[in-house]
Amino acid sequence: MRALTVIPRQPNTLALTELPEPEPTGGELLVEGLAVGVCGTDKEIADGEYGWSPPQHERLVIGHESLGRVRMAGPDTGFSEGDLVVGIVRRPDPVPCGACAHGEFDMCRNGEYTERGIKELDGYASELWCVEADYAVKIAPALQRVGVLVEPTSVVAKAWEQIYRVGERAWFEPRRVLITGAGPIGLLAALLGTQQGLEVHVLDRVTDGPKPDLVRKLGATYHHDDAAAVAQRVHPDVVVEATGAGTVVFDVLANTAAYGVVCLTGVSSAGRPIRVDAAEINRELVLENDAVIGSVNANRRHYRQAADALAAADESWLDALITRRVPLTRYAEAFEAGPEEVKVVIELDGAGS
Repeated sequence: MRALTVIPRQPNTLALTELPEPEPTGGELLVEGLAVGVCGTDKEIADGEYGWSPPQHERLVIGHESLGRVRMAGPDTGFSEGDLVVGIVRRPDPVPCGACAHGEFDMCRNGEYTERGIKELDGYASELWCVEADYAVKIAPALQRVGVLVEPTSVVAKAWEQIYRVGERAWFEPRRVLITGAGPIGLLAALLGTQQGLEVHVLDRVTDGPKPDLVRKLGATYHHDDAAAVAQRVHPDVVVEATGAGTVVFDVLANTAAYGVVCLTGVSSAGRPIRVDAAEINRELVLENDAVIGSVNANRRHYRQAADALAAADESWLDALITRRVPLTRYAEAFEAGPEEVKVVIELDGAGS
């Protein structure tokens, strides 16, 4: 079978590789790969900045945003041939830490977790893959074209869960949310915000292309001017920060409503110092009972929440979020997305355009 692989930490090693077909062991599903999404993490791995291959292996099969169809399932797995599934990315550490021992492996304390397509486990960018039934999530047949969005939506579902857990330490009825960044995470965060009945505002730099239209079709408001000015006007109760840009982070921190919750989901690049009035930000955080949290990855319940959210969404809107599909044979094109593109998907089953 064909799989998309890299030699981790070595740039220019991304290649389509012939590998033996996997054989499921007890409790595993054999899955026909349909599609994988390409995100910033995949690009960093392809550029040699990140990633770890499985023990005793030189190459890593990449791909963590998965979609597949079950080809073979045991009688006690809860799955059947033909089911559409996505694979969960992270596995708990073997020690385990307290969080992993309680099923909260997305909150692993000691960093000994593993991740499909990223850290010491082969990913899902192959024509066939196996997955433990406990780490597979069945999705609705209607999501066949867009089910690859479940993994990024799970990240957003976790972020919203954490926002409410923090907010509900006292009375909490948010009305306005500001999403900074209109990439896949930002747009999916906006989708879940509208599903909650919130007044949703989305900020991004681009003025053309699909992003403004996708926001407006949600019934949300699109902004493209200065982050501080937008935050001052919106005065949000909640911010979901999805850019990782340091200046944007501090601009929104300084301009939330009282008791504001800021959830950081974007990973910042190091080595870009900025000047901030840390004392003033500290003063506002303390005097207004504000909270700033970070959120990354997801566990089983977040995948289920994501699948439910996508099933309730407008399928044509989700389909428009995937701005380009390429076949596996043209995989390199998926790593060259333009600035106005939202989500690029590699189709593993011979389709693509």
